[in-house]
Amino acid sequence: MREFKVKVEVKLKPVVLDPQGKTVLTALHNLGYDKVEDARVGKLIELKITDSDASNVKERVDDMCKKLLSNPVIEDFVVKIEE
Repeated sequence: MREFKVKVEVKLKPVVLDPQGKTVLTALHNLGYDKVEDARVGKLIELKITDSDASNVKERVDDMCKKLLSNPVIEDFVVKIEE
């Protein structure tokens, strides 16, 4: 068995409005960072998983993302696996 470090990056789909990102953008402008044109906020989820096969880990994490870690209707996710 090996331990895998998994990073899941979840972001709103480009067509979905991001009110939190707009709030961050407004705050940045208020602080004088006028050259920032857009801001979008996502989330990073880090997992440690023990398994013998990286492909099993990828399948399991994809399933976790579809069922719990993301909302597939409005969010996309990217899974990165390190040994």
